[in-house]
Amino acid sequence: MPVQWTSEQVLALAPDAASAKNGRGLATRQKWHSLGSQQSVIWGECQGSGKTPYRTQIDLSEPAFRCSCPSRKFPCKHGLGLFLLLAEQPNELIESEPPDWVAEWLTSRSQRAEKQAEKQVKRQEQAADPAAQAKRANERQRKVSAGVQELRLWLDDRVRQGLATLPQESYQVWDAIAARMVDAQAPGLARHLRELAGVAHTGAGWIDRVLERFGQLYLLIEGFERLETLPAEVQADLRSQIGWSMSQDEVRSGAAQADLWLVVGQRTEEEERLKARRTWLYGLSTNTFALLLDFAHGNQPFEQTLLPGSCLEAELVFYPSAYPLRALIKTRQEAVLLTKTPPGNLSMTTAIATYSKALAQCPWLERFPLLLQGVIPQFSGECWSIQDQEGVVLPLSQRLEPNQGWQLLALSGGYPFSIFGEWDGSTLLPLSVWAEDLYYGFH
Repeated sequence: MPVQWTSEQVLALAPDAASAKNGRGLATRQKWHSLGSQQSVIWGECQGSGKTPYRTQIDLSEPAFRCSCPSRKFPCKHGLGLFLLLAEQPNELIESEPPDWVAEWLTSRSQRAEKQAEKQVKRQEQAADPAAQAKRANERQRKVSAGVQELRLWLDDRVRQGLATLPQESYQVWDAIAARMVDAQAPGLARHLRELAGVAHTGAGWIDRVLERFGQLYLLIEGFERLETLPAEVQADLRSQIGWSMSQDEVRSGAAQADLWLVVGQRTEEEERLKARRTWLYGLSTNTFALLLDFAHGNQPFEQTLLPGSCLEAELVFYPSAYPLRALIKTRQEAVLLTKTPPGNLSMTTAIATYSKALAQCPWLERFPLLLQGVIPQFSGECWSIQDQEGVVLPLSQRLEPNQGWQLLALSGGYPFSIFGEWDGSTLLPLSVWAEDLYYGFH
């Protein structure tokens, strides 16, 4: 096979710890009746509890999985086991002609991709009635304007009453005004208000954090009332924060940026059975970061699969913004592996200065990508941090898993390594590290 994946990259795809453990148990030749490969496709038949073995296949170009087992997890343990075999015992997958059940799957994938492309072209050609579209836009603008005025009065009342009693107030106080923003078709403002309810209960220093969020809301209100006088990119940021969304077709109609993109980090979070996955890419030629967002409900798989630590030659289109980060993939080629540590900032001072400039352009950045070289993890006072060669220290997030700090220290071995993470203005949440040119992900 042209690409040698690592076990860490494969296990990063596991939907949970049980799947990773069970997949590891199937990563042995004795579990499989047949194995094969051809170019970017691998397959195998794994004996389960029934009479008929499960047929498992992987298209490595994304990668994409298919298995005949009844599991609702994605990828299932058989897909993980087959992928681990490729990573650890590639010689067991003999180059051969794919059986009919693999060929049929590849054909169906190709036909489905063609149909999706045709549908996208038709959607672009069949534009909505301009008059009806303008009427709907004006009606929503009217509702949002009324909601924004109501929020301004609510904020003024809150400040006049004082903020000292906020930690004693129930969440219903925030839910009521948030519900009004939903009625006003401004779900972004509703999200900010619901998050504010939690900030008021975060312990020491809560008053400063609440005032910061109040300031952001007030800035949104002021910006919206002057929307037509602002640059197009700033208008896009304001609309996004208030709750307007752009269709993927609209985004993909913009200019594309081609590069060799390294998947530097990935994190999946779940709330009320809705899974959200953030995948960070880094353009090796353009030195540009890009954020891909994917959502899936319950046990449904994500629409696309990108392996952390891999590279893909692709064209990305960025959402309009004064500081563009979120993007969509327009076209892509098969993934490859990067065999060296990616470039990054040697100075934390320089990295934070870059963040400050970005925040001045777009004050609503919630997470900012930092790729740092030559740092060492350290533990002090029950808190983890990293230190660069100039002695500058950045605290690590309290959202680290219990053992991840010690894993960072073990990977470092007391020597400098490279780290990528999300900076929230106060702490860094590590998503990956490179030690001796090897990639290790945290998700």
